Formats: sequence, structure tokens, C-alpha cells
Amino acid sequence: MKVGFIGLGNVGGKLSGSLLRNGFDLTVRDLAKTIAQPFLDAGAHWAESPKAMAEQVDMIITCLPSPAASAAVMEAEDGILAGLRPGTIWAEMSTTDESEVRRLGDLVKAKGGEPIDCPVSGGCHRAATGNISIFAGCSRETFERAFPVIQSLGRRILHTGELGSASVLKVMTNYLATANLVTLCEALATSKLAGMDLNTTYEAIRISSGNSFVHETESQVILNGSRDINFTMDLVRKDIGLFQSIAERAGLDLEVSPLLNEIFADGENRYGPREWSPNIIKRMEEAAGVEVLADGFPADMVDDEPEFPGWEVVPKGLSRKPMVAPPEGVE
Repeated sequence: MKVGFIGLGNVGGKLSGSLLRNGFDLTVRDLAKTIAQPFLDAGAHWAESPKAMAEQVDMIITCLPSPAASAAVMEAEDGILAGLRPGTIWAEMSTTDESEVRRLGDLVKAKGGEPIDCPVSGGCHRAATGNISIFAGCSRETFERAFPVIQSLGRRILHTGELGSASVLKVMTNYLATANLVTLCEALATSKLAGMDLNTTYEAIRISSGNSFVHETESQVILNGSRDINFTMDLVRKDIGLFQSIAERAGLDLEVSPLLNEIFADGENRYGPREWSPNIIKRMEEAAGVEVLADGFPADMVDDEPEFPGWEVVPKGLSRKPMVAPPEGVE
């Protein structure tokens, strides 16, 4: 299968690397060809436009920073829809609004294509190694057709239902991660003021009921001081804003979500939209007059788990067999 990939940023570049590493015939595009040069040097092809790419590939993936960027790439005069051939799969790997991905998906279907929203979760360090998790919202037939490509990009793959369902679940999980980050910042700052050793504090959280994926990753770069998790405050605001919009459309008045949006709006105003998201702890540091730092923690996260082909996660209660089962002893 010939695959096209548009958007070679923090996540997209790493996902594209997995496609090359796994031997796919890959065509790439980004706003700046210089960003794509390492992929071209490694054997990828260059597309002069999204339209030209769509005319050449069997599956085209977009991984872009906002719904507006995705719409522009899809609907421009030289966009994907202008060149999309019947039967081509369009996979939206951006974190986006489910109503927007459904709107664009309808346009893809009208051209005879097959849309999927398949956002990823697990951090850039896992995207780099092909060990990230992937949600896929689409028909079962499209999921099975696209599975060999998706399988090369991630480890745990969940078919979430119809188009748009993956985007809902993605922003929900990012909302939960954000809530966890903010409470960890408060916990670490409070521990510092209470005279606790922060190395010991980290381990106390890690071995307790307070542990989480966010703690094992973002707390480490917070304590190192780099705060580099390859994710910025503007992206957090986008994601938790999308989650808030879902709740509002459903008629639910949330209590924690509005506060998180206020906290990150304040963080973005203080430190800038492109500041690393874990630096939201600076609000606590500045208020307390302390630095939340400790020796022995890494400046960035590296995934040291071995790479192997992904498998399908089947929700509990469903009797269907997965496309590929997990390795023995792995859930």
C-alpha cells in the first residue's frame, strides 16, 4: 500500500519515521520542504501539493495542529479532496473536533473515499518507537483495510466505532491527562513547601494509588527542569477546549473542566502559547517562591520498550476476535 503523510511536526514526524522504518512506500509533505528533507534522504517521496499526493497514494494521513489546518489541507484548490481517488483512505491523526472530522469525512465519502479519525495517545517518545496507542473511528471494513498501516504506527489499537468517535475519546483522555498534570504540579509544590525530599516524593507517588502515566513521564521532566514533553500550552488549550465543547453540546455543566481552561489560559498568557505544557507548574513556583527541582531525572523522555507490531484491543463485553491478538502475557 502506498501511503502519504502530511504534517511532519513533533508527532507526525515520528509517525512518518515508523512508516519508513517498516518499509512502506511513503510520500510526505509539510509547509517547509526542509522539514521533510531527512525523510526524503531516507527514501520517502515528496508531493508538490496535497492534491498531487492524493492522486498517487492508497492511504493519505494528516497530522496537523488544528481543525482549521486540516480543513485547509483538505479543501484548498490544490487540497486532498481535489485529487482524492475512489477507494482511497483518508486517516485524520490530528486531535480535532468530532463534528469537523465528520463534516470532512462526508466530503471524502462523496468522492468515493474512506475516512478514519485515528488520533494517537501516549506521548512523542512512544510515537517515535511505534509503541503509541491509536484510536480508530470508522466502519469495520475500513478499519480492517487500514489495519496493516495503523499496526506499524502503534502498539495498542482500539476500533472506537463510527467516524468521529475516536476524536471524542481522544480529547477526553487529553482532558484527564491535563487534570492529572495540574494536580501533580500542586502535589509537588506542596511537598516542596512541606519540606519533603522531592526524589522521595516522586517514588512515593510512583508506588502508590496516586501513580499515573502522566506522573511517570511529565513529573520527571518537571523535576529535571527541562519541562520538555514535546507538547505546548496552546495545544493543551485546544484539546481541553474541545472537550469542554463536547460537554456543552451534550448539555452537561462540568465543574473541573472550566477551571482547567482558566488555568491554562493564564499559563499561556504568562509564558506564551509555545511554552512546554509542564511549565504550568511555574504558576505554583512563582506563588510559593520555590523551584520544584531534583537531581537524577531525565531532560526528556525516551521509550526503551522494544518495538513490535501492534494489536487490536477489543473492549470487554464484545465477543469478536481481534485483527491481531496481543503477545502472550500482554494486555
